[in-house]
Amino acid sequence: MKSTCLTGVIFWLTTCSTYQTTKHEGINSTLVVSNASVFLLDPSSETLYLGARGSILALHPSNLTWKYPPIQWEVTENDTEACIQKGQKKDDCANYICLLEFLKNGTVYVCGSYAFDPQCAFMDPATFSLMKDGDKVKMVQGKGKCPYNPRQSHTAVTADGVLYTAACYNFMCTEFDIIRATDPPNQPVRIFKSMKLLNDPWFVSSALVKDSHGEDKIYFFFTEIAEEYNPEVRVTRVARVCKRDMGGSKILQNEWTSFLKAQLVCKDQNNVRSYTILSHVYPLEHRVGDPSSTHFYALFTSHSEGERVSAVCVYSLADISKLFATGDFREMPTGSSVPSPRPGQCEYDNQTAWDSLHVPDKVLQFIKEHPLMSQTVDTVPLLVRWGITYTRITAANMSNSDAAVLYLGTDQGELHSISVVGRNVTLLNEIAITNLVEPINNILIHQGHALVGSPSALSRVLVDGCAVYPTCEVCAQAQGLGCKWDAKERACVAKSTQSPVQNKSEDPLKACGTGEGRCSPLVKELHVRAGLLVVLPCINLSPLPCVWEHPQGRHTPLLHSFLMVTVSRDNEGLYSCRCPAQRNGFLDSEPCLTASYLLTMEEPNINYRVQPMMETQPAGLLVVCVLLGALLGALVATVFLKRRSWRTQHTTLADRNGSGTNQGQRERGFENELVMTDAPLG
Repeated sequence: MKSTCLTGVIFWLTTCSTYQTTKHEGINSTLVVSNASVFLLDPSSETLYLGARGSILALHPSNLTWKYPPIQWEVTENDTEACIQKGQKKDDCANYICLLEFLKNGTVYVCGSYAFDPQCAFMDPATFSLMKDGDKVKMVQGKGKCPYNPRQSHTAVTADGVLYTAACYNFMCTEFDIIRATDPPNQPVRIFKSMKLLNDPWFVSSALVKDSHGEDKIYFFFTEIAEEYNPEVRVTRVARVCKRDMGGSKILQNEWTSFLKAQLVCKDQNNVRSYTILSHVYPLEHRVGDPSSTHFYALFTSHSEGERVSAVCVYSLADISKLFATGDFREMPTGSSVPSPRPGQCEYDNQTAWDSLHVPDKVLQFIKEHPLMSQTVDTVPLLVRWGITYTRITAANMSNSDAAVLYLGTDQGELHSISVVGRNVTLLNEIAITNLVEPINNILIHQGHALVGSPSALSRVLVDGCAVYPTCEVCAQAQGLGCKWDAKERACVAKSTQSPVQNKSEDPLKACGTGEGRCSPLVKELHVRAGLLVVLPCINLSPLPCVWEHPQGRHTPLLHSFLMVTVSRDNEGLYSCRCPAQRNGFLDSEPCLTASYLLTMEEPNINYRVQPMMETQPAGLLVVCVLLGALLGALVATVFLKRRSWRTQHTTLADRNGSGTNQGQRERGFENELVMTDAPLG
C-alpha cells in the first residue's frame, strides 16, 4: 500500500516501488579502523592485509574478522620530536602506511611515511611479523617509494615481484621520481631530474600491462604543468616504461631509456567542457588473457560554475600504444628525423631481443630531449554526473565481453554501480556505505563482494549477481548483464540458457507493467501547510540528471534527483520531474515524465491531513505516521549534527592516492564489527 506521512518538520513521501540510496542489505561485514590507507589481497592464503596509522592488519576477506593480532610499527618519541621541530603537526608525524606489495621472494614490502622520513620494512606472511635486525625492525630507506607528507600523492605497482613507484623524492616535495625500486637492490633505474620528464606532477595510478611477446610495460597516470601551453595549465598524462629497462650503458646510466609520455584529453563531444582533474584510473582486460583488449577507465572531477561534476572517460590500450609507436615527437627541429630503432619501444621490428644497455647513443640522446608526443589521446566522456564527486573507480567484466560494471565511490561514502554495454550506460545501484560523511578511497572486488573502504572503516558489500537489484525496474535496466525479473518470485534472477530470447525491440520495462505507461505517472495530490518542508522523490535509473518543472518559490535540489520544497502560497501548484529514459538500449530523444505532484494549501483550521489522489487515510494511521515522522526528523537531525561534529574534529588523510586501493567506514547494525582506536590493538 502506498502511504504518506506528514510531520511539522519534514514531509516525506514514500512509495513501495521507490528506488533510492538506503542501507544495503548486502553489507554483511564492517570493520572500524583508523586512517586506513592501503591494502593487499593474497588470494593463495585468503588474507587481506590492511595498512593503517602505525599498524598493519591481517583479515579474513570473507567476513573481515581478525586473522592475526595487528602488527604495530610506530615511530619513536625521538623521531616524532624531530619531525615536530621541522615544523610539522604532531598528527602528521606518525607512520602512515602507504605501500604493501609482494616481492619476488614472497615477502611483503611495507613502506610508511615514518614521521616525514619514509622507511620501508619486510613482512613475513608466514609469521605475520616484520623482519628484525637484532631487536629492532629491519628498515631501508623509503625515499621515492613513499612520500614524506602522508597527504602527498604516490602510486606503486609490482611486475613479477619487482617494485615500480612514483612519488616525491625530497622533504619539500620539489623533486619527483619514477623508480624501478627493487631488483637489483641498490641499483634503481630512475628518472633524470628534468622538467621535460616531470613538471610538478600529481601521481594518480599505475598499472602493469603484460604483452603476448613478453615485452611487458608499466603505465603511470598523473597530472602535471604543461609547458607547451601559454599560459601554462595542468593536464593529464600517461607515461610508459619498459619492464626490462635497466638504463643505458653510457648515456642515461641507471635512468629510463624508454620513458615516453602523452596527454590524455577528456572532452565533451561539442568541445564545450574539458575534464582535467584526474582522480583515479583502473585498467580492465575485457577479454581475459588478451592484453590488447585492455581499456583504462579514468575518473575525472571538475567544478563548473560552482557545481561539482564527475566524468568517466575510457582510453584503449590500442590507441595509446599506436600513438607511442607512430606519433610525432614534440619539439623536433625542422628537417630532423626520428632515429632508428624508434625511441621508447620495448621491442625491435626484426624480432631481435631488446636490451636497454645496447640502445644506440643517438636514440638515447633523442628520447632524453623529446619524451613528449605531439598528438593527444582524445575521447568523450562515457558518463557525466552533476552534483556528485566520485573518488574511486573499479571495473569488472561481464561474460568476458565488452560489457562491464563500474563501481564508483563518492566523497559522501556511497557506492554506485553502473552497467556499461557498448556506449549504453545505466545506473543500477546507489548504496550508502558509511554513517559519516567520508570519501570512499578503496574498492576491491572479491568473490562477488566489494571490499569498500574509507579512512575510518572497511565494509564488505554483496555486488555480484542479479539478486542485488531490488526492484523490477532496476532489474530491467540490468538486462544487458544477463538479468531478468521473475514475477512469481518477485526477484531479479540470472537468465537461463533455456530462457526465451527477448525481442530486441521489446521494452525491458514491459515485464514490470510500466512499459509504455511509465512516462505517464498519476499526479499525486498533496495537501500541505505553510512552513513545512516537503521532500518530493523522483526515482532516476539513469546516471544523467533529471529536471524539475515547478512554480516559483523556495526549492532545494537534493541528491538522487529529489526536491525539497518550503511550502508557501508562492509555490503551490504542479511539480513535474523528467528524467532521461532508455528504450531498446538507447536514450529516448525526449526525457520521461517520471513523477508528478500537485501541492495545495490546507486551511489553517484543518488538522494535519494527507489525501494522495483524494484517498482518505484512517485517523489511526495518520497518528502513527506523525509519531514516526517526528522520530525520523529527530534521528536525521542527530545524524546530521554528529556528521558535522565529526568533520570539525577530525582531519582525515582521504586525499592520499595509494599504491593500490584504500580503506573504509563504519556501518551500524551488522555482525563482525571490530573497533580499532588510534592506538592499534596488540
